[in-house]
Formats: sequence, structure tokens, C-alpha cells
Amino acid sequence: MTDTIFALSSGAPPAGIAVIRVSGPAARAALERLARRVPPPRTASLALLVDPQDGAPLDRALTLWLPGPATVTGEDLVELHCHGGRAVVAAVEATLAAMPGLRRAEAGEFTRRAFANDRMDLNAVEGLADLLAAETQQQRRAALMMAEGHFSRRIEGWRATLLDLSAMAEAALDFSDEDDVPDAAIEARIGEGIAALAQDVAAMLAAPSAERLRDGVRAVLAGPPNAGKSTLLNALVGRDAAIVSDIAGTTRDRIEVPAAIGGVAFLFTDTAGLRDETGDAIEAIGIDRARSALAAADIILWLGDEAEAPRDDAILIAAQCDRDGAAERPGLRLSARTGEGMEALVALLLERAAHMLPGEGDYALHARQRQRVGQIAAFLDSAAGAHDLLILAEELRQARREIDALTGQAGTEDMLDRLFAGFCIGK
Repeated sequence: MTDTIFALSSGAPPAGIAVIRVSGPAARAALERLARRVPPPRTASLALLVDPQDGAPLDRALTLWLPGPATVTGEDLVELHCHGGRAVVAAVEATLAAMPGLRRAEAGEFTRRAFANDRMDLNAVEGLADLLAAETQQQRRAALMMAEGHFSRRIEGWRATLLDLSAMAEAALDFSDEDDVPDAAIEARIGEGIAALAQDVAAMLAAPSAERLRDGVRAVLAGPPNAGKSTLLNALVGRDAAIVSDIAGTTRDRIEVPAAIGGVAFLFTDTAGLRDETGDAIEAIGIDRARSALAAADIILWLGDEAEAPRDDAILIAAQCDRDGAAERPGLRLSARTGEGMEALVALLLERAAHMLPGEGDYALHARQRQRVGQIAAFLDSAAGAHDLLILAEELRQARREIDALTGQAGTEDMLDRLFAGFCIGK
């Protein structure tokens, strides 16, 4: 029999209210022992909670009895809305722990039971994990779209289309000699269906990266020594994150600083000044790391000569424009000291980032999801090029298997363990 679990599902005390959840087959009995009665399903009821061993009062709380399977976990569920003091929460939890058949939940166990009982699929679970970790409004919106099942509904549509196409392929194979099954017409319909589905899958592959949304758009500041990179970094993030000095080569390693600007998460990277020759072995390592950062950058802020910019799309910055001799330099005129050009730079960064991140009402794909969607696209491409219906039918079957892997119907326990371990206890 499945254990009955309990945990504090709201914020850490002290708080105005503490919500303690109990999920499993013994949830109703636990409520009956605590409150001495069970209210009607899905009806909040005020009750005095007592220790069943000695009748000592614990707290006066709102109680909810939610019979399964129509609950968040798919099991019988009880919610206790107690006062949020530490002593109250500790007393109620200790009383629950003393009841036979009850135990404290492990990290992510409530969500894992929801997944196991088909209340959520793997994509919704990942969306919930992102929602719990969201720090910007953009992250929150995209995570909520995923957690609410928008992506899952889309791929369920793919599954339905694949089943229809597979049925047509089987019909063409099984009844190819029958006069009432026009082979050419069916094969043409299959080809059209595969092409339309492949187009939708390709559009999904173009969706933004969840990793970029979560970790931030990688903006790398690069250029020769003493170009003003560290000063600009500090101005962008609003604090002294990097040491500023007139001594060339002060920055020897890359410095990564996360910052939210205009509701968008960025990861700004200050790098060692780039130059061809240096007699300092440590500085040489820093230059190598700077070049690695440039290779992985989403946006490059280049504070050097235009001809030496590492990429054509680098934003050319004419930094330190408040100094003598800077008037003729090409690029965005900017002074981190006086603030000149900073507003224009921020606007440009947000404009670039907007093309890399999901818009309002969109969601982003994790690397796992993108890999599976890419596999679906590959199987559809193979099916479209197949001249044998047997091969075509097999490619369609493989595409359906990838959808099962996307939703978690065919996954590995190790991957699930890692995912759920990242949740808090009350989830």
C-alpha cells in the first residue's frame, strides 16, 4: 500500500497561515483523528485540532477534505490551514508523524505522485519547477504556460495526427489489393499529413531556450585592456562587481554577474583585455577564457576597434566618450561614468534579448524537450522520404515513441529522481 505523506506546503514559519498537506490512503482517518469529524468534500470547515493521544488542543484551523482521484496528487488529500507560528506547525507535524501509516514527505514527493497518477505529465512538472524558481516576470509567464499544459496539449495533437497517419498507412498495407481502398489517394494524404505535421514540429524547434530564459541572456563585454569593460559592467548591474583600475590587465579572469533589466534576466560577463602578446602566464589564461566566453555569447558588447570585432553582430561601443580623443570613434557613444548612452544601450540589449526569449503567451523548451522534438522531426523527415510503406509506418511509430518520452510515459527513473529532487518538501 502507498504510504500517506504530509508536509508543510506553504512558506516557512512564522507566517500568517501555514498550509499542511496530507496525501494518501490514510489522509481521511488522520483528519478524523485530528478534528474528530470530516467535513463535506471540498468544503472549508473550522475545527479545533487536538492530539488524539491525550486530547490536548493544538490549534483552531480550517480543514479541507479532498477525496481522490480529483486532487492535485490523484490521491485522497487533506489540507490543514493552521496559524503560521513555528510552535503550531511543529505541534501539528509531530502529531501527524506519531500516527501509524503517516510519514514526512520527501523533496518533490507530492508532485511525483501527481505525475505517477497522471495528474501531470513530465512537461508540466518541468514547468512547475521553473515556476518555483522564477525570478523575473518573463520567467514566470513562460513557466506558467508550460505548467498549465499548453505544450503538452500541442504534442497530444501531434500524437493524434500520428495515429491517424499510422492508421492510413496500415490500411494501405493491409488492403492494398482491395478495390475500395485507393492506394495512390491514401499515400498522397499520408504525405500531405506528414508535411503539415513536420512544419508544425519545425516551428516548435524554433521556440526559445528555457536554459537561456532561466540562466539569462549571455552578454559578454570584450575588448583590449583598459577599454572600460569593468566600469561598464558595474554601471549595467548597478554595483561594484568588478575591480576598476587604470592598470592594464587588472581583469585576469572572466567575471559573471547576473542581473535583471527591464524584467529580462541577463548574465553579464566581464573578460580579460584581449591582446596578442602577454608575458604574464595568468593573463594568458584569462585571455583564453575570454575567447571561450565570446564563443558562447548571445550578445557581444565590443569595446575595441571595429575591424577587430569578433562577430558581425557584435554591438560596437565607443566607451569612455567623456575622455579626450574619443569623439571620432565609431559605435554607440557611451560613458559609464557620466551615464551618457546608457539608456540607449539598455534599450538595444532589451531589443536583442526580445528575439531570443519567449514573448508573452509563449513558452520555452528545455534541452531534453528540444532533443525529443528534434528526434520527432528526424523521424518525420525519414517517413516523408520513405518509398516503402512498411518503412514509413515504422518511422511514424518511432515518432510516437518520442512523444511518449516527451510526456514521461517512457522515461528513466534516474532522470525523474534528479528532477523531483530539485523540488521543495511541500511540493
